[in-house]
Amino acid sequence: MFMTIISISLNEKLLGELDSLKEDMGFSGRSDVIRAAARMLIDDNRQSKNISGNVNAVIFLIHSQKVEDKVTEVKHNYEDIINTQIHSHLKDENCLEIFILEGDALRIKDLARKFRNCGKMEHLKVIVF
Repeated sequence: MFMTIISISLNEKLLGELDSLKEDMGFSGRSDVIRAAARMLIDDNRQSKNISGNVNAVIFLIHSQKVEDKVTEVKHNYEDIINTQIHSHLKDENCLEIFILEGDALRIKDLARKFRNCGKMEHLKVIVF
């Protein structure tokens, strides 16, 4: 199988976490960790494509307190599907947001995409049921 080499930029914190993950999970190198992460993201995306209709979902979001305005800006456009929002301050000036949602699957996917694509979130996880 032919492998293509790509170059990526990571900050020191993310690189350290990647190296820790490599050691903790027994990956042979950084490339193996990145390939596994890419496969997981592709699988998550594939599964989300099959969701339709009226659904319930939860979004877990971690972000820096510095980008609180961006989170507020995005969420105000989706108040029709947000049943509950929980906000908690974490260490290192981070925030945890938990959104409990009910509504059209396409609208929920769009909300998650807006958070993901703004580039300011440390972590985002969507669970649909």
